[in-house]
Amino acid sequence: MAESSTSGSGTSTPAEAGPGWATGPERHLSAEVTLGTAGVAHRGVGSAEAAAANLAWWDADADDYHRAHGDFLGEADFLWCPEGLREAEANLLGDVADTDVLEVGCGSAPCARWLTGQGARVVAVDLSGRMLAHARAANRDTGLHPALVQANAEHLPLADDRFDVVCSAFGALPFVPSPATVFAEVQRVLRPGGSWVFSVTHPMRWIFPDDPGPAGLTATQPYFDRTPYVEVDDSGAATYVEYQHTLGDYVRALADTGFRLLDLIEPEWPEGHTRVWGQWSPLRGKLFPGTAIFRCVAE
Repeated sequence: MAESSTSGSGTSTPAEAGPGWATGPERHLSAEVTLGTAGVAHRGVGSAEAAAANLAWWDADADDYHRAHGDFLGEADFLWCPEGLREAEANLLGDVADTDVLEVGCGSAPCARWLTGQGARVVAVDLSGRMLAHARAANRDTGLHPALVQANAEHLPLADDRFDVVCSAFGALPFVPSPATVFAEVQRVLRPGGSWVFSVTHPMRWIFPDDPGPAGLTATQPYFDRTPYVEVDDSGAATYVEYQHTLGDYVRALADTGFRLLDLIEPEWPEGHTRVWGQWSPLRGKLFPGTAIFRCVAE
């Protein structure tokens, strides 16, 4: 599982909303202290400011993130979402043996290592150098060595028509102003007919507070308000940025960049799954979806 988001609502406070499936009692406050996070702003943020803020955030939070969630994510496992859906069961990418695969927003790259173990030739890209440091350590521990590249998903330093499959499990897309910028790069590096599969926080979650308990069942934020969730320091500079994109935004951006949507998967909360991670919980999961997975093909 890669870096992930929580769809922070603009009505939330820093203790209630924010990044990394790590809100509420699991919130990683050391990153806020390191970056001087002082509050939440309701304002637009451009690509450059968002990239700088999120690079600093994930570098600051990477160690705490892995201490809290490393056991669940595993060193070489492909989890699509907090609901626990695994690629080994879902087979959304098909047979990847002897194919060229790119993972966008890989975090510490457990998905990329799983793919490598299935016989794929894998390149894994992430914005955060500290996340990639964890990825390199896990590569050594497992003996599985996908290529690791530090880069912004909006500007992939990779050749055209390079990959058969591109995937992303909660990586990159919530942190850019327009999904189309990432989709266009994915289209560029994919070979004709290649697969593009990605998971994100289900857009309907934006309307609820990031709370796994009963308080997270009452809608408080307009679904159509696309103003990003922004944490700021005392000077007003962004320390974390996350964007809201509706289901329609994703569908139109895919069509505009030359993709055909084959399926939209909304994983149900599995019986017996009790893990609470940020805003994901059995209480909320039995009532409405927490994840959307888009399976697409390049035309």
